[in-house]
Amino acid sequence: MAETDASPAPIDWGGWEPSMRATLVFLTRPGEVLLIHKKTGLGKGKVNAPGGKIEPGETPEAAAVREVREEIGVEVHAVEHAGTLRFQFVDGEKLALHCEVYRASEFSGVPSESREADPFWCSVDAVPYGRMWEDDQYWLPGVLAGGCFTGDFVFDGERMLWREVRVVASAPRR
Repeated sequence: MAETDASPAPIDWGGWEPSMRATLVFLTRPGEVLLIHKKTGLGKGKVNAPGGKIEPGETPEAAAVREVREEIGVEVHAVEHAGTLRFQFVDGEKLALHCEVYRASEFSGVPSESREADPFWCSVDAVPYGRMWEDDQYWLPGVLAGGCFTGDFVFDGERMLWREVRVVASAPRR
């Protein structure tokens, strides 16, 4: 099942190449998800999940675990791949971002504030979508319910211009 903006795709996704690869990790415990107030970089000032750039030679899974450790001081013991995001920004540097999304319920440590992030737990029923990237409302509820997806998005700055989200049986990496 796909949820699509009615307009045709403004990007040739078949020939699309990312300029940056990144991860997001949604830590969960019964009825709650750990989010962050992002303090630096892309999305500064927004609510998001821990994550960040994949370093050269690093697997997405290793990057996801490393970023959670660096941003909030939590050690993730296992990640589950939940989805793939592709973003094309048409403003400024025309960033093309590929992001692997994970969820994890096996972790240790107490989330702590860092230079990059201020973590907080919230109910999965009270996720503050109004303070997040506009696309999150279209795929995050499914991730928190245990589902998988792929999604393509076009943004002009912080404004979403186009979207296509597909619910899938398992989230293939693209």
